[in-house]
Amino acid sequence: MPRTETAPGAQPYVPPASASLDEVRAAAPNCRGCELYEPATQVVFGRGDAHARVVFVGEQPGDVEDQRGLPFVGPAGHLLRRAVDAAGIDPAHLYITNAVKHFRFEMRGKRRIHQTPDQTHIVACRPWLVAEFARLRPEIVVVLGATAAKALLGPSFRVTRSRGELLPWPASAPNPGDFPVEPARLVATIHPSAVLRADNQEIAFDGLVADLKVVARALAA
Repeated sequence: MPRTETAPGAQPYVPPASASLDEVRAAAPNCRGCELYEPATQVVFGRGDAHARVVFVGEQPGDVEDQRGLPFVGPAGHLLRRAVDAAGIDPAHLYITNAVKHFRFEMRGKRRIHQTPDQTHIVACRPWLVAEFARLRPEIVVVLGATAAKALLGPSFRVTRSRGELLPWPASAPNPGDFPVEPARLVATIHPSAVLRADNQEIAFDGLVADLKVVARALAA
């Protein structure tokens, strides 16, 4: 798939501020804010508790998520659930979404191979993320991996330098005005797919759990 330098963005497709989260979700399949909707099977919107204390933000749906229409239902999602349980976070009070709502991939034979979204896609899809946050109002946001971190904290943020730290958000974003939402705290960590790719998965998993325990302690404070 060719690199996209510009995109009209999702804003024209996002319902007004008076719309409910369900109405926002129902409008998402009509989005033509960037070219990723064309080859994808379907939009993959967020799911979970509408009154969630914690919102997880990943990169984009993968192949399994694209087919099922739900975020984090593939191998990375199953690993994330294990990490959430190990950290002592109640999964009933979570909301899970992605910075980019369509699967970006390239075909290799009959296989669809993941491609990292460009900054263009992140910016184009941001209105959906803002719309979700405006209705969810979480206490803590967990960004999973570099793409999610770039979406919420800007392209210069490095997860490896600041993972596991409690940060103010959107105050810690380079342009807080991009996210006109209720203030929250944010913790950055690795994406669960990075655990699956790690040479030592046990160490990588323990690191993810340690970061999530920061969230659990903050919720309990």
